[in-house]
Amino acid sequence: MKDIMMKRCTLLLSLWLAGSAWAADAPVPAASAPLLVATAPAAVPAAPATLDNRVQDAKSDVIKLNRDLLVLEEELLFPANTQVALFVSMDVGKLFELDSVQIKLDDKIVAAYLYTPLEVTALHRGGVQRVYLGNLKTGTHELVAFFTGKGPHERDYKRGATLKFEKDTNAKYIELRIQDAMGKLQPEFDVKLWQ
Repeated sequence: MKDIMMKRCTLLLSLWLAGSAWAADAPVPAASAPLLVATAPAAVPAAPATLDNRVQDAKSDVIKLNRDLLVLEEELLFPANTQVALFVSMDVGKLFELDSVQIKLDDKIVAAYLYTPLEVTALHRGGVQRVYLGNLKTGTHELVAFFTGKGPHERDYKRGATLKFEKDTNAKYIELRIQDAMGKLQPEFDVKLWQ
């Protein structure tokens, strides 16, 4: 990963320096050029692209290149045959005020996240957060997620959800859902495996 980041930095630096070289090649108007009067109209040559336009073009090229490098980096670091991604979502959320999530894969903590009120509001509005992206070998694995926050009647609440799943050669997407069970007046924590 260090090699990829170093190559990216080197590439961005070389593009920036190329933009600086363009600036050095730009014609500089002479401060004391003599005033010439033309007696016959001459054809006006097409104005070359200004330095600002060339710099903006270079910046947009760097942004596009950076986006492509990020996609390539994700494909190289997390190939589909070993990729697993974990997401958190909420439904309504009147019975539970989310504070934090801790996720273990095969008894190893892979993600822990502390939520701000704005992030919880975004989840209530239908947002989905990717809390983990990593690699897993094929075989059987166990996921354990712990949710902490305020439950009914403003009491501290900590619950867990578990899922045993089989990792094959396809990417796995797992959703950790928090939903209200109005019949029980308790929040429910569910783990859903997407195909």
